[in-house]
Amino acid sequence: MKKQRLFLNKNLHILFTVTLIAVMGVTSIAPAFPKISRELGISSARVGLLITVFTFPGIFLSPVMGVMADRLGRKTVLVPSLLLFGIAGTACTFTHNFTGLLVLRFFQGIGAASIASLNQTIIGDVFTGKDRIAAMGYNATVLSFGTALYPAIGGAIALLGWHYPFLLSLFAFPVAFLVARTLESPEPENTQNVLDYLKSALHHMKGADVIGLYFASSATFILLYGVLLSYFPFYLKSTYDATSFSIGIIISSASIGTALGSSNIRYLNKRFSIKQLIITAFLLYGAAIVLTLVIKTLLLLLVPVILYGFANGINMPAAQTALSNSAPMEYRGAFMSLNGMVLRLGQTLGPVLSGLSFALWGLPGVFYSALIFIAGTIFILAFLLKSRPENP
Repeated sequence: MKKQRLFLNKNLHILFTVTLIAVMGVTSIAPAFPKISRELGISSARVGLLITVFTFPGIFLSPVMGVMADRLGRKTVLVPSLLLFGIAGTACTFTHNFTGLLVLRFFQGIGAASIASLNQTIIGDVFTGKDRIAAMGYNATVLSFGTALYPAIGGAIALLGWHYPFLLSLFAFPVAFLVARTLESPEPENTQNVLDYLKSALHHMKGADVIGLYFASSATFILLYGVLLSYFPFYLKSTYDATSFSIGIIISSASIGTALGSSNIRYLNKRFSIKQLIITAFLLYGAAIVLTLVIKTLLLLLVPVILYGFANGINMPAAQTALSNSAPMEYRGAFMSLNGMVLRLGQTLGPVLSGLSFALWGLPGVFYSALIFIAGTIFILAFLLKSRPENP
């Protein structure tokens, strides 16, 4: 019997819908930040708290959810998480004060804490060998479509009112139904007691290479959420007087590069090691920021944003695959959820650190600080990561 093409796999399609929910929480509302700031009477620095309170729960809950997924099953954790995400996110639509919005975003962040990491865990469970990095690449491509669609859709909807983009959270409900009733994935068989399980999981995680992969994930999202999603919209507004819709279109163009990089990740990994791919991605992040500062035409800013997206397209699936390859199935939930924790740490720290740079040195300081951070990250990764030319 002829083997089914990977991108036609039904389970992968369901996991794609989970990815689209996971990326929704910030990208769909980021273009509305200038409008939220103006209509609620809050500063540009404070509006970044809508990201911080959303990502903060994941710092603590992601590893807990991963342990629960290894012990109780993937769906047992994922389905309730999707439902909470949908309930709290939809409720944001009907809240018209900033404090209430922060509270609901916090609860939505609790729901979001495990969604992306468990999605990657299940991809690692379902697919093996070369199919695994290809599946991670396809998943990153879908994520890029989400990052393309949500800013454009969110920016357009925000023209009607700043609160309407939150209604997109309603899509979490049918996705939860699909996961519960249709997704076919193996579940881990873990007979260890909790203490032995934790000791074994930590033993597998303590290598310098794994630590390097976690650091790369955190650094990636410090840059993404601190620069591109939080302060790049203000740069476009202050420099070019761009509308929320124009901001959304420009940010969404990153998906072109992401799709190009992630859809070719299997081919690239045949020629370059995981270490080379990740370090190259950070070099490209720096190049994109330099181009942003040099370019003086709004339309030409599509070039550095697409370049930034290409860097993400090779960085994220490469790091996720390397982590999944390092983890036995019975510990994979903990592995990937710990990655979710450091990722959330990056998402949380990014707006805070960029906000500090903004307060001290203005918008240019956000970009110059990011360049210094990128240089330090490349130096650290060069020592921690080892080359991985092949995948098991």
